[in-house]
Amino acid sequence: MFRNLSSQLAAAATGKDEAKKVMNPNLRSDIYTVVDQARVWISGSRGQAGDGVSYGAILSTIQKHFPNIKLGLELVGHAESEVAVIVGGITNMIMEYSMWESMSGGMAMRTWVDGLVAAYGKAAAAGQKKDAIAKGITRGINQNTDVSLMTKEFTARIQIISALKSVSSKIYGNGTDEARQGEAVWSSKFI
Repeated sequence: MFRNLSSQLAAAATGKDEAKKVMNPNLRSDIYTVVDQARVWISGSRGQAGDGVSYGAILSTIQKHFPNIKLGLELVGHAESEVAVIVGGITNMIMEYSMWESMSGGMAMRTWVDGLVAAYGKAAAAGQKKDAIAKGITRGINQNTDVSLMTKEFTARIQIISALKSVSSKIYGNGTDEARQGEAVWSSKFI
């Protein structure tokens, strides 16, 4: 820990900075691709959450940007776990995009949240694993999202957090325990 800190201080003092990280040029297009694929997948129009195979194309696109995201064998076929991993991965992609393009990242997050809620509505209307999908969405947003990837710009940060805070209340309804928990989680991450 101290060695890393001292090397950072030494690099700052001498003006030698490590090579700056650059945004992957495919990140933006990959985000909108997986958002569209995930909306169709969650709604059950093409494949179905919990079938163990139909999330493969979405997961492989997410893994181009976050290679450590995996779905263990014990979780394959469990709708809640599949949805949580996919939702968390896509949300992380948008968070990383917001580091480079803060306002565009905020708009992408709003698009993602609106699409996610609409896809859940279609799945619930069709009677497909409604509870498991709802739990997977909230777990992916509240637990699988890496907040350290989010932009530091204040306005975009507020936009992203307010979009993510609204997911649970739109799925479960205002005033429910899940909605209050989601609001508390994201309010605490803003500080």
